[in-house]
Amino acid sequence: MKKSALILGASLILTITACGGNSGQTGNTTTNTGGTPAAQTTGDAGRANTIKNRGQLICGVSGEVPGFSFVGTDGKYSGIDVDVCRAVAAALFDDPDAVEFRNLNAKERFTALQTGEVDILSRNTTWTLSRATSVGLEFAPVVFYDGQAIMVRKNSGIKTLADLKDKAICVQTGTTTEQNLADQMRKRNITYKPVVFEDVNITFATYAEGRCDAVTADRSALVSRRTTLPTPEDNVILAEEISSEPLAPAVAKGDSRWGDTVKWVVYSLVKAEELGINSQNLAQFANSNDPDVKRFLGTEGNLGEGLGLTNDFAARVIKHVGNYGEIYDRNLGPKTKLNLARGQNQLWSKGGLLYSPPFR
Repeated sequence: MKKSALILGASLILTITACGGNSGQTGNTTTNTGGTPAAQTTGDAGRANTIKNRGQLICGVSGEVPGFSFVGTDGKYSGIDVDVCRAVAAALFDDPDAVEFRNLNAKERFTALQTGEVDILSRNTTWTLSRATSVGLEFAPVVFYDGQAIMVRKNSGIKTLADLKDKAICVQTGTTTEQNLADQMRKRNITYKPVVFEDVNITFATYAEGRCDAVTADRSALVSRRTTLPTPEDNVILAEEISSEPLAPAVAKGDSRWGDTVKWVVYSLVKAEELGINSQNLAQFANSNDPDVKRFLGTEGNLGEGLGLTNDFAARVIKHVGNYGEIYDRNLGPKTKLNLARGQNQLWSKGGLLYSPPFR
């Protein structure tokens, strides 16, 4: 009986194993030479391989928000969201210009990612629970901590949300902005007249024409858009913030390798600033004896291999795009029209919220 049971058990195990191997499931696990389990799935490198074979990254952006993603008169893209995509291209190809940018409005951006029209969405998008679940987005680390605010004309007499009672407020649909406004006004029992548009340009144009008493968006977007109004100085942004808006790039769920690649490229921007490494002094760290620096730059260890990248992927990123501080200053800092104080977008060591996990 015992012998028969053992034979039957072994047969069942072999049958189950064989069925699992032919079922199309992708949860196989291997063990590396160090004895640490390393999950391997057939889809892990799918998107990354597609991008590498294509020879360029396709990045979904707004293209209409100065400082974040904006197309200049020369046809070139600039902004913090743009530089995130350039950083990913630098890690993949050692070429930050191996990117095709596609302008997407708020309504179509998620569909473009879900259908594979774009590889990455880097479009001032708020990380929310529903977007990470029902919409199927996998978010990379936050690249800009923001909050929703309201802009009014200086001579309107509007100082607080309460002053907006029965006023017309321009808002873009298909965004967290619309729901946040409704929630906050409902909570405060303030009636108002929402004037809703799909297109962000029409939203702000309507406000500029005086057909709305106020316009609402992320504070950074309001600061950015104010610079494009006929008389920017005639408009003020109210001090009150009605939401928290962590803005982050995202990829479609289902490809863990590609998701990890984008995450760690973003982390490399933050880690470089933590280590004091930037595009100007990168060469000085090449012979560093600091083990943290050596692993980060790929002169020691093989961290890049786990992502399907070269071990010096972080060095490529910093060489071509700079660290987070350089990107921020170039697009939003004191020498730009926006002149946005870093505030909570500082490193954790300087009182901000930016923090990178260890590169080890």
